[in-house]
Amino acid sequence: MAINPFPFTGLSDPEVEVSRNAHGDNALEARERSGFWKALRTAVTEPMFLLLVVAATIYFILGDTGEAWFMLGAIVLVSTISLYQDQRSRKALEALAQFSQAKARVIRNNTVVEIPTEDLVVGDHVVVNEGELLPADGLVVHANDFAVNESILTGEPFSVHKDTEGGKNSAVFRGTQAVGGLAVVRITQVGAASALGKIGTSMTAITETRSPLEQQIGRFARNMAIVGMAFFLVVWGVNFNASGDVLDSLLKGLTLAMSILPEEIPVAFTTFMALGAWRLMKLGILVKHAKTVETLGSATVICTDKTGTITENRMELAALHVWGEETSRELKHLDTDAARHLITTAMWASEPVPFDPMETALHKAYGDTSAEDERPTFRWCTSIP
Repeated sequence: MAINPFPFTGLSDPEVEVSRNAHGDNALEARERSGFWKALRTAVTEPMFLLLVVAATIYFILGDTGEAWFMLGAIVLVSTISLYQDQRSRKALEALAQFSQAKARVIRNNTVVEIPTEDLVVGDHVVVNEGELLPADGLVVHANDFAVNESILTGEPFSVHKDTEGGKNSAVFRGTQAVGGLAVVRITQVGAASALGKIGTSMTAITETRSPLEQQIGRFARNMAIVGMAFFLVVWGVNFNASGDVLDSLLKGLTLAMSILPEEIPVAFTTFMALGAWRLMKLGILVKHAKTVETLGSATVICTDKTGTITENRMELAALHVWGEETSRELKHLDTDAARHLITTAMWASEPVPFDPMETALHKAYGDTSAEDERPTFRWCTSIP
């Protein structure tokens, strides 16, 4: 929709920059640019990783370099698998986000253009059709039987009819869904300043809890450390009391402590988590965090529905049936005056700026098949003289 059928010229390019500098853009949060380093920091602060490092260090102190290098190899292997899995998942999620990135039709420079919702600014005039989500907070300045479902904010499942600016109910909010009609909305709040953005900002204060497996592993590692330290002190004390040699008693205590601690368990735990994430990815399931795999093991009930299915949110006219003909015609076979007249009549019988998916499909079919598009010669009339 390049032609502007509405009585609004929208912002010019300089006005967009001025508004963006004054109020910001419509992004709810800053893009994360250090995903790899964040994943690396998370990996090296895991209890399993730290326990392996401590075990390898003690083996080096004892002079058992073979075991020490084996532990270091296990550390590198497990960390590499975890980081590789995290990197692949992050790239897949970024590609998915790019594919399903929300778009908005906005009037700028007296032309209707489609841009990412993040690029909207205060003062933009956005065209919203039935079935679409409101991209930002604003006021309705032009409406055609426009109604919105605001349950995401109010919890009420009933649609709310919207008036134009100056009426009692002309305000619309980001994240709500248009369930009927068409409207042009002048944006008043974007990004974190919107009603939905304020809710998102308040949610960032929620403290992230540890997964059940992390809590169990933490308790296990702590108990192992306590038991090993206790045996170390006992053996060190007994040997020192018998021999009086501090170094020899220290080495014997460390040796016994390391023989008691099952250092292979951290390697097995971490490897199993990485393999679990890898197996889920092979099944087409994107694992953004290792906690997903960890928590699945403690889940007893999983409730799912089909919400989130990726569709193009549009209809397409596949064929039409001309009165008197026995079979339907595909659009590429409109070779009779009756067929062309039918698609033209169907287009003119729909809204001049279509918002219903079926009417949108009729307009597109007319534009693709007509020899001369007559729509630009007609304008939207708000009153009859």
